[in-house]
Amino acid sequence: MSKAFTKIGREIAIAVRMGGPDPAANSRLRMAITNAKGVNMPKDRVEAAIKRASSKDQEAFQEIVYEGYGPSGVPIVVECATDNPTRTVANVRSAFTRAGGQLATTGALDFMFERKGVFKFPAEGLDLDELELELIDFGAEEMSVEEGEVTLLTSFPDFVGMQKALEERNIAVSSAEVQRLPTVFKELPETEEEPVLELIEKLEEDDDVQAVYHNLR
Repeated sequence: MSKAFTKIGREIAIAVRMGGPDPAANSRLRMAITNAKGVNMPKDRVEAAIKRASSKDQEAFQEIVYEGYGPSGVPIVVECATDNPTRTVANVRSAFTRAGGQLATTGALDFMFERKGVFKFPAEGLDLDELELELIDFGAEEMSVEEGEVTLLTSFPDFVGMQKALEERNIAVSSAEVQRLPTVFKELPETEEEPVLELIEKLEEDDDVQAVYHNLR
């Protein structure tokens, strides 16, 4: 829970710096607030995070992406939000090195992943067939349902338009994110998977890390 709140707080800080503190005029901030609700972050903490981000004394967070090869050569992309890039790159590099991997140059692995908008919301009370037909005009590429929750995928350029379309239909989105989905997958024996998963877990424990993507099947 603490990690989730830290992540959302940094999303809010970046969103306010880029688009201002008014959610009505800042789609990225609306997305961060939506995700805050999804992890049950108290309203007063969200408001405090927006106020802090609006302060001139607030440290400016930067978005940085690192790419590297984990154990057995598994491609891994690490998205970070940091107020101290020197600290962050040292921590990320150390995690890769200790696991027997290494950082790669920027752009070396990006082609193996495709950025997609990923929206999740409850299926209850919705005519999903009709909704899917409506949302195709706004860039819906794929819609699936699992355990009563809808997952909707869009291309990266259609993310904001889809966010607005769902808002206009009063659909209670539980999370809205831009994710990096692998276009090719790597398969490993179970014995070789474990060190990779341990590295991913280690990276995700770092407060500067917002998301970790890999192509391990």
